[in-house]
Amino acid sequence: MNHNVGTLDKVVRVIIGLALLSLIYFLDGNIRWVGLIGVVPLMTALMGFCPLYALFGIRTCPLK
Repeated sequence: MNHNVGTLDKVVRVIIGLALLSLIYFLDGNIRWVGLIGVVPLMTALMGFCPLYALFGIRTCPLK
């Protein structure tokens, strides 16, 4: 699997992912589970690969 997520992109994804996951603690009722969407940007940052980027041919990491 080729990496297509750069360093700055990874940092932004981790911040967004953690912010979304924090909604689990700050919201009440069933809407709080929307925060689980934060797992997606965290996983793409950890793997360094985004399927949507691959679909559209986007690369934010430098070529090797």
